[in-house]
Amino acid sequence: MDLELKNKVFIVTGGAKGIGKGIAVFLAQEGAIPFIVGRNENDILLATQEIHQNGGKASYAVAELTDPDQCKNAVFKAFEEFGTINGLVNNAGLNDGVSLETGTHDDFVLSLKRSVVHYFTMAHFCLPHLKKSKGAIVNIASKTSVTGQGGTSGYAAANGGRNALTREWAVELLPYGIRVNAIIVAECFTPQYQNWIKNFENPEERLKIIEDRIPLEKRMTTVEEIAHTTVFLLSNKSSHTTGQIVFVDGGYTHLDRAIE
Repeated sequence: MDLELKNKVFIVTGGAKGIGKGIAVFLAQEGAIPFIVGRNENDILLATQEIHQNGGKASYAVAELTDPDQCKNAVFKAFEEFGTINGLVNNAGLNDGVSLETGTHDDFVLSLKRSVVHYFTMAHFCLPHLKKSKGAIVNIASKTSVTGQGGTSGYAAANGGRNALTREWAVELLPYGIRVNAIIVAECFTPQYQNWIKNFENPEERLKIIEDRIPLEKRMTTVEEIAHTTVFLLSNKSSHTTGQIVFVDGGYTHLDRAIE
């Protein structure tokens, strides 16, 4: 299917690694131009170079997303370079383990800044450009907003906020024809997930237990599967889809895990 994305420009936060990189790579494969925003310049350069080496186009801005001025400058750089912004993928975040029992007020606030405040900030600065292009926003979120996880109040609250903002923006931006949707990720083997699983005494055994609980095919969701659904939602092939929270998780969140 041709998603009709050739030369369209999409900002992807956290687009240098994991799910964000998968989205950036697939956008480039579809002929779009991913504009990667993140704080690690080396990772960003490696990601953009990989896209260029495979015949795609990409650009970037280095920014600390908890700083609104740096968010504003990143959006300005994208528009200055390409003259348009056709969509935004809010993806960057950190499951930082700020719990109710051991976390502090400052820890909790920082967790929100790392994982949801910049979703608002980036969308706010992109909005004038999205109004002109009738663009789309996709917010990447987590099952923790629905299931809880334990020991991660900040991240769970941030993801609940991502879901709520998706519905709120979908309503507010109806007059401009801007669609807003969210992707819920459950068990996807990203570098961040790999670091988390290493904390267990027997990581391989723990991973096998998790995989066996995933109803569809007893396997982790791939980065590419998240990317494919995200890019479809950015495209006009999903032109009448807005305000939706889409679970790309092999049935992990909702299906009965007793299914054999």
